[in-house]
Amino acid sequence: MKTDAAAANPPRPLSPRVRSALIAGALVVVAITGLLIYALATGPRGPAPRQEAGALPATRADSYVLDDAGPGAPTLVEFMDFECEACGAFYPVVEQIREQYAGQINYVIRYFPIASHANAMNAALAVEAAAQQGQVEDMYHRMFQTQAEWGEQQTSQADLFRSFAEELGLDLAAYDDAVADPATQERVQQDLDDGQALGVQGTPTFFLDGQRLELSSVSDLTDALDRALDESGGA
Repeated sequence: MKTDAAAANPPRPLSPRVRSALIAGALVVVAITGLLIYALATGPRGPAPRQEAGALPATRADSYVLDDAGPGAPTLVEFMDFECEACGAFYPVVEQIREQYAGQINYVIRYFPIASHANAMNAALAVEAAAQQGQVEDMYHRMFQTQAEWGEQQTSQADLFRSFAEELGLDLAAYDDAVADPATQERVQQDLDDGQALGVQGTPTFFLDGQRLELSSVSDLTDALDRALDESGGA
């Protein structure tokens, strides 16, 4: 379910031309850097993660479902790095798709912080700490909306992320405890490990009903969603 803050500040509509330019630029970045990112960020792939009872495809039972249309609806999962420029470029496109398919699909976010991004893990920890206070989507939005301010910085941006938590009205003592708790990083690492096992080689990577999507345009994603809706009888 979307938060009140997100509902009060809906994404501005993007023209088809702008949307196509964003996706094209993002795909170029992914194509050029995918192999390098994989080499820097991942180790050997392990066995595919076991599907947990009651979990949506390519998720765990505790994964964050930002849009919940029910277990029978198509499930779109995005593995993301909040510092990744390609993820930042996809962000407004994904928000438009979420609006277009509202009530028809499940949309799930999963962490995949890239080791070569100095603040990717810090950002993921901040989002996870916010999630523990029920504000995962608010912090998700804040990270991408401010990415140009803090991305590619080699010094820690943890204090800036804490200021986001304060602006969102989080309990800062609980936030600090969560960021410092090894279990929080373990939760992020769990998604990273699952992504590696599923063959994620860069970000963003999308799965639809458990199948990894190979995208070259926005229409590839929307066409896949339309097919899934047709098959599920939800179109």
